[in-house]
Amino acid sequence: MAEQDDFQREFDLTWADKAEHKEPSARARMLAARWKENPPERQPFRADPGPSAPRRSSWKSTAIVLGSVAVIIVLLGYASYRQPY
Repeated sequence: MAEQDDFQREFDLTWADKAEHKEPSARARMLAARWKENPPERQPFRADPGPSAPRRSSWKSTAIVLGSVAVIIVLLGYASYRQPY
């Protein structure tokens, strides 16, 4: 019974949530100190990612892949045709 009370006392989250003062995390303290000296630039809520590289056409890639597969099939068929049984 005493062991259960110790466990309950150690992990009583409702008591911890009622604490008046909560210490900020180490990352929050680090960012606050950094931004105090050098504040970050303001950015809109959803910043524009900027220009992106032009994409290759998908039909060109498809043609290259299908052409390569066709060449491999033809070469394998030719090699098996030339090989005596």
